[in-house]
This record gives sequence, C-alpha cells and structure tokens, in this order.
Amino acid sequence: MKTADITIIGAGLAGSEAAWQVAERGYSVALYEMRPHRATGAHASQDCAELVCSNSLGSNLPDRASGLLKAELRRMGSLCIACADQCAVPAGGALAVDRDGFAALVTQRLTEHPRIQLIREEVQALPPTPSIIASGPLTSEALAAALAAFTGQEHLFFFDAISPIVTADSINFDRAFRASRYDRSEQPGGDYINCPLTRDEYERFIDALLAAERIPLHAFELIMEQGVTAGAHRFFEGCLPVEIMAARGREALAFGPLRPVGLRDPRTERRPYAVLQLRQDNQAASLYNLVGFQTNLRFPEQKRVFGLIPGLEAAEYVRFGQMHRNTFIAAPRLLEPTLQFKSRSDLWCAGQITGAEGYAGNIATGLLAGINAARYRQGQPPCRLPRETMLGALCHYITHAPLDEFQPMKANFGILPPLDGPPIKGKRERAARYAERALHTLDTQRSDRDRQD
Repeated sequence: MKTADITIIGAGLAGSEAAWQVAERGYSVALYEMRPHRATGAHASQDCAELVCSNSLGSNLPDRASGLLKAELRRMGSLCIACADQCAVPAGGALAVDRDGFAALVTQRLTEHPRIQLIREEVQALPPTPSIIASGPLTSEALAAALAAFTGQEHLFFFDAISPIVTADSINFDRAFRASRYDRSEQPGGDYINCPLTRDEYERFIDALLAAERIPLHAFELIMEQGVTAGAHRFFEGCLPVEIMAARGREALAFGPLRPVGLRDPRTERRPYAVLQLRQDNQAASLYNLVGFQTNLRFPEQKRVFGLIPGLEAAEYVRFGQMHRNTFIAAPRLLEPTLQFKSRSDLWCAGQITGAEGYAGNIATGLLAGINAARYRQGQPPCRLPRETMLGALCHYITHAPLDEFQPMKANFGILPPLDGPPIKGKRERAARYAERALHTLDTQRSDRDRQD
C-alpha cells in the first residue's frame, strides 16, 4: 500500500469527507477506491461521492433534524455539504443535487488537493497503519471477511433498494401537475411533479403491484468467503421496496410515500386519494426520480405497473429501481462515540457501515472520523461531540443502542437529550429550541477546543 499519514478505504460520501478533513489539517491521505476496476452492482460511475439512491440530502429547514445536522456540518467545514450547496437543484425545503455534477465536483476537489492521493485499487486487508474504513454498505467480500476476522463479530446484513428515474419530457402533464407540499417552493408551480390517483386508480395500481413479478432475492445475496457468515436477510425499514409495503397492507402506500397531505389537484381543486411525487434529479431538469419508490420488481414489470400511475403512462426510464446488499457492523459492541474501534485506537469507521443512515449522516461520520484521525496524528485527544448536537447524538446512538433490533439510524430529534425547562407543546417551536441549543453547544465546544489546542 502507498505510504501516507492516514489511509482511507472507500471514496463514497464518508470517505471523501474524511479525506478532506485529514488533508485540510496538514496530513497526507491515501484514499483507496476500488471502482472502476471492481464494480459494486449499484454504482454507475467511478466518481467519488456518487449518490446511488436518491439525489436528495434531506431537509434544509431549521426545524427539521436533517436541516440541523447540515447546519452543524456547514459550521464544521464540510466539503460534501459545500459541494451539494453548489450543485443544488429545486426541491422545496430539501437539499437535492444534480447527482452527476455533485460527484464530479467532489472528485475534482479531492484530486486537486496536494495532500490527497486517490488510488484505484481494492483493499482486501485492514492496513496496519492509522486508517479509516469507509468502504460503505457494499464492502467487498475480501474486506468484509478481513473486518469480521478482526472484530470477531458477526456482521449484520439487510437489503436496500433504489428508486427509478424517468425523463421529464416523457411525463404526461395532462394528468401530472407541479406543486410542493404546503407551497414550500421557490419555483412557480412548485418544485415537485405530482401524479394524482383516485381511489379506483390506487386500487388498480395496488392489485398490479402485488401481482407483479419480482427479481429473486437470492440474486443479491452475498456468498461470504473465509468463514464469514451472513446474518438474517432482512429489509431496512427506512427504505422498504414499495411492493413489500403494499404486501403489509393495501393502504400502506397511501399513508406512506403516496400520502397526498398538503397537495391539491388543480384540475379538481380537491386533495387526491394518493399522489406519487417526482423530484428533479439533475440541474438541466431533464430527469426526475420517483420519490420513495424503491423497488425490486423486474424491469419490464416496473414499466408496466408504474405505467398505471396517471402521468407515467408512457414514461421513459433511464434507470430502473433495483436492490442491493448493504452491510453494517455491530457498532454498539465495536465502536467508541469517537468512531474509533474499541480494540484499536488507530482505526476508525465512518459512513453507513457504522449504522449511520442517510447521506448527511454518512458525511457527518466521515467528517468526525477525519477530524479524529488528524488529532491522533497530532497527539491530541479525540473529539467527542456533546449529545446535545445532532452529530454527537447520532454517534452516541449507534455506539450505545441495543443490538437486538439495531438498524441504521438517521438524524432525528428523538435521539437528542430532553430540553430543560417546562415542556414545549408546539412541534416547530420545540424543534427550533433543539436547533438553537445544538448550534450553541457546538460553537462553545469548538471555541474551547481551539483555545486548548
């Protein structure tokens, strides 16, 4: 392996962010990425920080947990959030990006940095030198085996799914309409394209969805080598395929990704029974993804079944939905809140493999791992973020949660410590107080640490 102060395995969101944080603090980085020489089955390019699933990084609103996390990341100098802001596309109160432009910009910033060397090789063993594992949920078999041998713990596995993408000019606007929920939009007419369904149309769609042919799950199962055993195959509850949701109850989609709350069909001036939303996927506004419509249907079935949704009758698909295996470690047993392994202080883990969920969460854990790797080289104690911050609370959760039902966790106000004082009834007011406390706590800790360092 190449000689560097810090070795980072994986150039996804977490690895890219970690590399930037280490390099900006004056240390050399060997950033390993196995693509394009070794494909993952989910990635489409060789760029760093490629967004495989949605192109949305979640809410930017200050009264949303994801918005608070991004506010913390901006304060802490996140590369990926800065690139996302630069590549943003209209998405109401959310931060959505042109996914190709975003990945290209992150790749450019990393490859132009004088202290970062991007190496296109697969890493099959844990380096003996200070390193960050950010290999992601699609960690290769060899590295997964090496990680399992090191930890002595069985990995946890789940299957994840991605949504289809269609061309904008193939959407039927005789039925579809533009609108954002509750008019949260800077674009006239709204940032989202909406496909409304009546009760009868919804029932026909559900019938077809339940009867549609799926891709056999075993096609995605990992054949583990070198004694690594796969845990129970299960779906991640936060990213269920629509056909799995529908099988749990005919109204599940109407109260889930197809819920029509805050929307009215301009043709009828009434709230539809259900609505499929499509979000802009590139800056040219030529591509749109089906929001929350992860699926494992066979590709011809996706075109047929989703064509029953008004507005998508003749939709042209540039990417069909599909499933892939995701892997994450037993973080409560293995990691400190600093993201160091308990059994090895010069080894960190970052990204979805830790059990942090969501793009912003992956970026955030990469940022913290990068900061702590640099502090390790400096001979400084690791940074432990207070639980009052969203990132501190997220790292505390994934390293302290009960293992029985441990699944990836995204930023949410429920993992923060309770507010002091009398209870606040208003949801937005309570969220604003959480955000105010988090950012004040973060600023105070950073000021104290800067004085100490």
